[in-house]
Amino acid sequence: MPFSDVHLHLHSIRAIELRAEAAAHRHRAVRREAWARARLGWLLVELGLRLVNRPPRPRIRPV
Repeated sequence: MPFSDVHLHLHSIRAIELRAEAAAHRHRAVRREAWARARLGWLLVELGLRLVNRPPRPRIRPV
């Protein structure tokens, strides 16, 4: 096997490995984004419930 064929073979093996790593990274990033989006959503729900359920402020009447 000539040198160029070995180099081409090694290059293709490395390319396959890099594609697999990139796919795994994308999958983790999507899961992380989904988790962050869900966390933010629940935080906003909690804030809304606090605003709705807080006791009314006493009104100040002008004299």
